[in-house]
Parts: sequence; C-alpha cells; structure tokens
Amino acid sequence: MTTHHMIENITVPLDLLGGDDGYVGAIKGDCLRGDLLLRDNCVVGMQPSQAIEPSRRMLFPGLIEAHCHLDKCHTIDRMDFRGGDLGDAIRAQHADKALWSDEDIRRRALLGIDEAIAAGCVAIRSHVDWGDEALPPRSFEVLLEVVQDVPVHLQLATLTGVDQMADPAFARKAANAIPEGHALGAFVLGQAGLRDGIANTFREADRRGLALDFHVDETLDTAMNGLEVIADVALETGFDGSILCGHAVSLGLRAQTDFDRIASKLANAGIAIVALPQTNLYLQGRAAHLPQGRGLTPLDALARAGVKVVLGTDNVRDAFCPVGRHDPLRALELGILSAHLDPPLGRWMRSITTDARTALGLGPAPINGAHLNTLRIADASDLSDLISGAAHRPASELLKEPLS
Repeated sequence: MTTHHMIENITVPLDLLGGDDGYVGAIKGDCLRGDLLLRDNCVVGMQPSQAIEPSRRMLFPGLIEAHCHLDKCHTIDRMDFRGGDLGDAIRAQHADKALWSDEDIRRRALLGIDEAIAAGCVAIRSHVDWGDEALPPRSFEVLLEVVQDVPVHLQLATLTGVDQMADPAFARKAANAIPEGHALGAFVLGQAGLRDGIANTFREADRRGLALDFHVDETLDTAMNGLEVIADVALETGFDGSILCGHAVSLGLRAQTDFDRIASKLANAGIAIVALPQTNLYLQGRAAHLPQGRGLTPLDALARAGVKVVLGTDNVRDAFCPVGRHDPLRALELGILSAHLDPPLGRWMRSITTDARTALGLGPAPINGAHLNTLRIADASDLSDLISGAAHRPASELLKEPLS
C-alpha cells in the first residue's frame, strides 16, 4: 500500500533538487523552505510551510568521496618522514610498503571508510598503487575483498605509471585484472611514451567497458601537458565512458589562450576534473621552507568553461599529507577558501554530490525522487552553515518523528 507523509519546515538546496515541478515554498538565497512531501518514504514535492520560525533542518544528498587512497591512508604515525615535495612523498610511501600486510591494509582501509561513512558518504573511489608487474598487487586484492564487506559503494582505480601503460602487453594484463564497475587509470607526469600510454589506457578501458581515472600534471611546471593529451585522445577515440582527471594544478598557471583551448577540449570530451586541495596545498610550491606558488586546480574558471568539476580528499595521514580525514564537506570548505569559490554555494555542493556521482559513472541521484535512506539531514539554516561544520545524520531518522 502506498504511504504519504509530510515533514514540516525543511530546507533544500535548489541546485541539488533535480527538478522543481511540485516544489513550492519560500526561496531564501539558493535554497527552498517548506513542508516536505513523501510517497513511500521518497521525496516527491514540497508545499509552503505554516511554520513561523526559520528552518534549522537542511536536506541534501549523500556525499561522494571521488578521489582517495585507502591503500596508503593512516600510515604517517609510523614514518620517520619530515615532509617534502611530491617526489619525497613517493619515496617515503614506497618505503612504508614493507609493512603492508593483508591485515594492515584492511585495518587502515576500514578506518578510512568508517571516516567517510561518518562524514555522510554513500560512494567512494580509491586509487590503488600498482607495482612493477602488470598483475594486481596484493593491496588491490585485499581492497576488492573490502568492497564486498562495507555498506557503501566502493570503486577501485588502478594507479599505474603511464610509461608502463605504453607497453601494450602491460596495459592489456592490467586492464584484464579490473572487475566490472571499477576504473582503469594512470599517473601522468611527463614520462616517456606518454601519448602511447594514454592511448593504450583508453583502448583497454573501451575494450573492457571500464571508467577512466587519471592523476595528471600534479606539478606547477607548465611544460607538462598530459591533460591536453588526454583530452585529445578522448576526442579522437570518441570514448563514451566516464573520464575523471585528478589534480591538473599546472593548468591554473597556463597562459589564458592555452587554458581556453584546453578547457574547451575538456568540455567537448565530457572530461570531469577533480581538485584535491588538501594534498596539493601541502606538497606543491615548496622552496627553502618558504611557500610560494601553491597547487590549486582552477575550479571556477573550468566551471565557467563548461567543465564538470569535483572536489575530493585525496591523501589522509600519509606521506603525501600528514593530517586530514575522509570528509567531502571538509574538502569543499578548503576548496572554497583556497580556490576562491564564491557564493552562491549550491553550485559547489554539486561537486561532492550530484556532479561527483556522474563523474564516477553513477546516476546523479538528486533530492527529487530520492529515498530518505540515501539522503542526509543537517542542523543547518543555509549552505554556509552546513559546509562550516553543522552536524548532520541520515535523513531516515526523520521517520522516527511524528509524521503528518
């Protein structure tokens, strides 16, 4: 039997609604306030509220952690590492792998996943370091087991070197090891054979029906142009799967004409960019203990150019970033501050919810039509309140209240 309920005095961000037919209420900034209408515990509309007091309950979709490293996280406490740049972090983390037993990998990954779930995540994509061989490292096998054991949608992405992927045999073996629903990726930073490696990665992803996810141009060196090569290959091949590129920090330092050309290609190819301010601010721009240029993906300019932009946490308490936690709202707050993401903030909330889902090859899942089990409810009056740290919990807890 169909059930109908009403929950009084709820605020929803308009950018996350996903269609406004049947939603009537009081508009405040980029939010709508009213009485929420449910059918079989799914959101189907809103009507004007008779409540006089302002709403302190905001409904929003479950969050997406679009880029993290569960194989590396929570290792900083056992490292004798005093900081450094990207190369220093890679070397320190490589040395730590001597301690990576199955139990250690699983324990740390579950700690990271628990953080993400507590932060409101319903989906996570974790990159996994590949080794010298094309066959999966043990960490990948352990994390595939974890996928089956956790109450969250967990995707894994290979982190091979693009120079390794330049070998067709290596690329074929690596791609064959990736189960359906996960992603094929590579680290792209000016290596030899870069274009061949990118082309092979596209070809193997297309053959296997896999999503693509690249680490690219994680540097302030504007001579690195891996992102444009990825866009060129995407346009040449007509690849129709999801493509996500992480970092791309050097793009913000390119001449305007270069930026415009590359951004246009990204938009036309449907490539999404995930910014990772926590790690890039820590690693980039180091010079004799005096921070200079900082690693910031040009999010606002990309969004204005029609490119889908996403925010992620990246590294947590490892050699690449010695602090942090898996929390997309924290990543968004840091992105707002560091990358000058101005109000209205609803458009930027998409970067950790609906747009982030699309970037991972999932449906956008806006508020309209969503079951309360997939949504969150926050003690917040507006989006600034929410992003600044307002407490939130599963929206299904609303069902414990007396319903109209």
